[in-house]
Amino acid sequence: MPSPSSTQEFMVFHGTVIHSLSPSDLEINENAVVVVNVATGKIVLMERKVDKLNEFLSGLSLLENKQYNVNVLKKDQFILPGFIDTHAHAPQFSYAATGMDLPLLDWLDTYTFPKEAEYAESEHAQNVYSKVVDRFLSCGTTTCSWFATIHLEASKILTDVIEEKGQRAYIGKVNMDQNSPDYYIEKTESSVSDTRTFIEYVQAKNNELLTPIITPRFAISCTSPLLKALGDLAKEYQVPIQSHLCENVAEIEFTQSLFPNSVNYTAVYDDHGLLNDKTIMAHCVHMTEDELKLIKEREAGVSHCPNSNFNLQSGVADIRHYLDLDIKCSLGTDVAGGFATSILDAMRSAFTASNTIGILKSQYGNRSPKPYKALDAKELIYLATLGGAKVVGMEDKIGNFKVGKDFDALVVDASDNGPVRLFRHDGAWETLQKFLFTGDERCLSHVYVRGRRVAGWKQ
Repeated sequence: MPSPSSTQEFMVFHGTVIHSLSPSDLEINENAVVVVNVATGKIVLMERKVDKLNEFLSGLSLLENKQYNVNVLKKDQFILPGFIDTHAHAPQFSYAATGMDLPLLDWLDTYTFPKEAEYAESEHAQNVYSKVVDRFLSCGTTTCSWFATIHLEASKILTDVIEEKGQRAYIGKVNMDQNSPDYYIEKTESSVSDTRTFIEYVQAKNNELLTPIITPRFAISCTSPLLKALGDLAKEYQVPIQSHLCENVAEIEFTQSLFPNSVNYTAVYDDHGLLNDKTIMAHCVHMTEDELKLIKEREAGVSHCPNSNFNLQSGVADIRHYLDLDIKCSLGTDVAGGFATSILDAMRSAFTASNTIGILKSQYGNRSPKPYKALDAKELIYLATLGGAKVVGMEDKIGNFKVGKDFDALVVDASDNGPVRLFRHDGAWETLQKFLFTGDERCLSHVYVRGRRVAGWKQ
């Protein structure tokens, strides 16, 4: 199932197609047909059950006198929407899986800031960024919200690499003008002007897959004038915003000491025009009910990064509670706070985190009037796909296979060629669960972004 040739006008897929319609509604269609317009990369037809494929296709006026190829999935194969990672640090890939021995603020000083400072070297940026984007695509991440560094040229390089490789992405030049090392800090004015230049650089590409995103690292590293200027830029250019929020107790205390006029950490962003329906806040581990109410009112999204939260001893976010409040939630790998590059790991870590919340509630008392229910497999798939699409504001383009959306998709092969083992009693639902908890990138035969094959383990 490679990308179609230039003569083909449509791609047709027949087999098991799985996607989320809501957190609790996972649709499994075992004999579905999906038709993709090659020129636009959009889904033009989704038929949930087709037993006689040839008869169905021959009667389809859409394909009459058109060139198309038919991809018939095997019994152990199925199609999922592409994974959406709403929080990852591209430069940190160079030291992922090392330095997992310190809490957040110490970890930043010891590992992160020295390594990110190296991206003043364009050659280094090109080398690492090429590798990290390849890696994320091979793991099925068709959309990613990236943090770069404070360096304008390196941020442009990341953008160019992503464009070349075909990923859908938000890309942010990081902003830091206080509480940062002397070797890795900006002046307020240059931080703002470089951010403006970067926004215009990305927008000038006129590539619908690429979006600049305002990226104050976190409130600790940004003065009030810088935060205000970034809020103004977001409004002027109508671009999204991303940052960190309530990740670590010490971080929260330090932030509140820096911004005493804001009632809480979340309000710091709101007071500077940085909290709205285009905002992605990573972590959100230690949120008060007032902060959750503000997130909900502003329609901001949460990027749940459980691997990182465990590794850096930050805490455990109660995503079940956030979903019950109808807050937009998604998953992030948070490389390199998180050591894994795959959203499959994020789903598994989210499952463990949710079970941990349940255990703690059972041991220390559940104040809620209803029993606690940990996240299940259907909700994990939702968070990785349609939930992520809502957080990045692209639910009208990606996240499932509704007609009119872009074909961002994974062809999953759960046969014995990879790590998953299936037996005669395993149907589509069992196969999906086994892939979720035991699969890896070797199961991803083909990875598509807007109908273009960008990665995969099969030729």
